[in-house]
Amino acid sequence: MNALIIEDEIVAQQALARMLVNTYPDIEICGILDSVQATVEWLQNTPTYPDMIFMDVELSDGKCFDIFERIEIDCPVIMVTAYDNYAIKAFEVNSVDYLLKPIGPADLQRAVERCRNRNREQNIHLKELKAMITSATTKRYKQRYLLRYNDKIVMVDTAQIAYFYSEDGGTYLMTASGERYLMDVSLDVVSKELDPSRFFRISRSCIVADSSIGNVAKRLGNRIKLTLKPTSNIDTFVSRSKTADFLAWLEHGNQ
Repeated sequence: MNALIIEDEIVAQQALARMLVNTYPDIEICGILDSVQATVEWLQNTPTYPDMIFMDVELSDGKCFDIFERIEIDCPVIMVTAYDNYAIKAFEVNSVDYLLKPIGPADLQRAVERCRNRNREQNIHLKELKAMITSATTKRYKQRYLLRYNDKIVMVDTAQIAYFYSEDGGTYLMTASGERYLMDVSLDVVSKELDPSRFFRISRSCIVADSSIGNVAKRLGNRIKLTLKPTSNIDTFVSRSKTADFLAWLEHGNQ
């Protein structure tokens, strides 16, 4: 762990650094600063951000609270001071502990453990957040449908599907080889299960796979009509409101 010391008294700097190094071999002093200005510049320009900061209240060019007004601090802060009248202000800036000089071993241990716990909690939250983001960005789409056909259960991989359509209140799946199956879910449900890079809902009544499109033709009124494979008597016009999105998908959807 990296610790930053902000203290304007040389003797106090040395004492705290010596106590940290002797007590905690895993803690490395990444910097010792003595002023508000030096601290702001260091935090803005140093790539190695500290895991904890020991911060004296009264520095050579002002009080440490000025630092918080000029820069955001993302790690636990331990206030170190000879005065007890800054405690309320210290906790207003979310410091994890308030140590009075001279610092005793027990007080230092308590403060360091609080920093460790805060960092552990942050790491857990970051892992949970990353997991949520990964889950959201790697959505698993439907790979296979199990369909009833007479007295059988038929498995149809999405790679075999040419298109879906609704007709007379029913939803149908058409395979690339020409088999048609009645489904027990609506087209609205199906549209949410499919990989949008491979399937496009051209209208309220039809979802097509990119591999099923044989021909794209313009009709009156800038309407677009598709010829699908296998051929079908269903309405294969692209809705006017979807035309621009469909053309963009056709060009880039499976890239």
